Amino acid sequence: MLNLLQAEKRQWNLSKKIQVRQRVNPNRLIMDLGLKDKVAIVCASSKGLGKAVAMGLALEGASIVICSRTKYEIEHTATEIKTKSDTKVYSVVADVSDPNDIEKVVNYTLEKLGTINILVNNAGGPPFGYLDDFDMEQWRESLNLNLLSTIKFTKLVVPHMKKNRWGRIVNITSIAVKQPIDGLILSNTARAGVIGFSKTISNELAESNILVNNVCPGRIYTDRIRSLAMSRAETVGSSYEDIIRNMESDIPVGRLGDPDEFANLVVFLCSEKSSYITGNTIQIDGGLVKSAL
Repeated sequence: MLNLLQAEKRQWNLSKKIQVRQRVNPNRLIMDLGLKDKVAIVCASSKGLGKAVAMGLALEGASIVICSRTKYEIEHTATEIKTKSDTKVYSVVADVSDPNDIEKVVNYTLEKLGTINILVNNAGGPPFGYLDDFDMEQWRESLNLNLLSTIKFTKLVVPHMKKNRWGRIVNITSIAVKQPIDGLILSNTARAGVIGFSKTISNELAESNILVNNVCPGRIYTDRIRSLAMSRAETVGSSYEDIIRNMESDIPVGRLGDPDEFANLVVFLCSEKSSYITGNTIQIDGGLVKSAL
C-alpha cells in the first residue's frame, strides 16, 4: 500500500515535470478574443477542467458566474480567480443535476450581471460499471447529471442570447463520445445524447449568431486522474509513477494534458474569433483517439 505522503510527493514531482515539458511562458502576449465584458456561466467549476476554463475566460476579461456543490471550494476558487484577473467573479452553490439549482444559477447571473452571453456546460461523470450493475434509478440520475442538465441550462440561457444576437455554448463531454470506453456505459450513453442535442440546436440557433460546440477531454492531469492513479496503484501493487506512465504510453504526444491546455480551446470557442465554428465535436487528447473523424 502506498504511503500517502510519498504519493503526494510523487504527484507534486510529476506536476512539475508536466509544467517543464509544456514550456509555458508566463509573460506571453494575450490575443484579443473579444471577450471583455461578456458574461459567462461555467458549470461545475470549483476545480479541474471547469476551473481552468473559468480562469481562462476571466483572464480574457469576461465576467463570470461559477458554481459547484461545495460552498468552501467554489468560494475559494472565486477568490483565487479574482486575485489573478481584473473582472467580476461570482460563485453559487448548486448541483447541476437539480433543475431548481440550475434556475437559481441563471437567475443569479441575470440579477448580478444583467445578461448571459456564454454558457459552458460541465458536470462530473457517473460511476464506473456495466449493464447489469445499474438499476433504472441510476440510469435516470446519470441522464440528469450529464444530459438533462445541459438541456435545461441551454433552454434557460438561449432567450437572452437571442436578444443579444450573440451567444456561445460549449459542452464539456468526453472522448467516450468518439470512442466509447468499456465500463463507462452510463457516461457513454448520456454524453452521446449531448452530442445529438448539440448538433441539432446548432443548426436551429446559427441564424441568431449563437454557436454551439462540444469539446472532448482525453487524459488531462486533474484531481480525478490523480485519484484514479493512486487507487489503481494500491490495487495492483504498483507505483504511482508507473501507473501514470502507463496512462501516457498510448498517447502520441507522450504525456498527459494540462487543464490550461484544455481551457485554451474552450476559451477560443467562447470568443468572437470562433465566429465560423458551430456544430462541431473536438477532442483535446494529445492524439489518443484513433478515429479519423
